[in-house]
Amino acid sequence: MQAASAKWYDRRDSVFIEFCLEDSKDVKVKFDKSKFDFSCVSGTDRIKHHNVLDLFGEIDPKDSRHRRTDRSVLCCLRKAEAGKSWPRLTKDKTKVNWLSVDFNNWKDWEDDSEEDLSSFDKFSEMMNSMGGDDLPDLDVPEEGGEEHESADSDDEKMPDLE
Repeated sequence: MQAASAKWYDRRDSVFIEFCLEDSKDVKVKFDKSKFDFSCVSGTDRIKHHNVLDLFGEIDPKDSRHRRTDRSVLCCLRKAEAGKSWPRLTKDKTKVNWLSVDFNNWKDWEDDSEEDLSSFDKFSEMMNSMGGDDLPDLDVPEEGGEEHESADSDDEKMPDLE
């Protein structure tokens, strides 16, 4: 048995591990709170793979899933404590030779303070930062219900229709 090569990346509420194996069969994934166990048989040579990890943080085993394709097995480990970043996948700081970071999918979400803002809030913030103190007042009725005079001279009252 040998370890399967894998890539991982971190998200706000989940950690993803992708095992790069073609034609995998008999895939078995066991999710524990602080441990992850993966095994399968792959390729035409039917090579047996087995990977075990003591995880950096705790996961929710009931909400964690995996999906097998012809080229890989993608595992989604749902974090028990969403919003907490994992600087590494393993509990120990030692380098695991079969595991690497998936920089194609990596995102520094913890540094993104604007991610929680809605699109409208982002738009409003952008517009406010552009200034705009010199914009003319809109013809909006005041609190008393009467319209104030506009600086525009051609806005005369229209005669009633007969």
